[in-house]
Amino acid sequence: MRSSAATADTDLPESGLAEYSDAELFRAMRTAGLTEKHHMQDLLVRRHSGLVRWLAGQYANKAVDVDELRQVGYLGLVLAIQRFEVERGHDFTTFARPTVQGEIRRYFRDKRRWIRLPRRLQEAKASLRESSEVMTHQLGRQPTVEELALHAELPADLVSEALAADDTFAPTSLDAPVNADGEESFTVADTIGREDERIELLIDCDSVRPLIAELPERERRMLHMRFYEDMTQTEIGAELGISQMHVSRLLTRTLDTLREQLVAD
Repeated sequence: MRSSAATADTDLPESGLAEYSDAELFRAMRTAGLTEKHHMQDLLVRRHSGLVRWLAGQYANKAVDVDELRQVGYLGLVLAIQRFEVERGHDFTTFARPTVQGEIRRYFRDKRRWIRLPRRLQEAKASLRESSEVMTHQLGRQPTVEELALHAELPADLVSEALAADDTFAPTSLDAPVNADGEESFTVADTIGREDERIELLIDCDSVRPLIAELPERERRMLHMRFYEDMTQTEIGAELGISQMHVSRLLTRTLDTLREQLVAD
């Protein structure tokens, strides 16, 4: 198994087997001797190594070396070769993809997962792996969520949740660049949230608070009634025993004073 994965990217002599189709190789492997069988398996690994490289590239990131993922993927490819039943008439690549992908995901689950999945999801995922392999053979394609749910006898929403959880291996750093090539652009943190327009208001309120505290009691009370109790100038005048015009002049003078002091500070 390891020899197949290790030699996938090397020039392995094909011993005259290159002219064989995939189907012919799979049929011949059943009666071939051990050495010839290994040559056939190595040839199949080489032919379909592009699938492994592509899937490994989908999951690679700064925390995981792509070559490490490729080795895991090649193991999945060998397992797919050993399990494939050519008589069903299905395309091998279609069958192999979920097996390779499953090995890569299992690697993350066992080695890299920071957040442990609930038991119900773990059990559902174990059941879905078996159902996915069986149905891929039967259908010649990857099964849908509904088909998996029916075969595994699980609710469709649980199947969807388990499949989605398979891609959540570890939290992404907020400082990680969004673009895949790592060039400086913007980070994950730049893509979440938004600028809160009330921040400036908070700063202004915090700045004006000590200035209001220094005002005479009547002016402080007047500001409170006007802007916190939403009273009219007439109502304020009646409360303080002064005219509405006097209230207007006092408010204007107080606000001008606060504005000047705030700008000066």
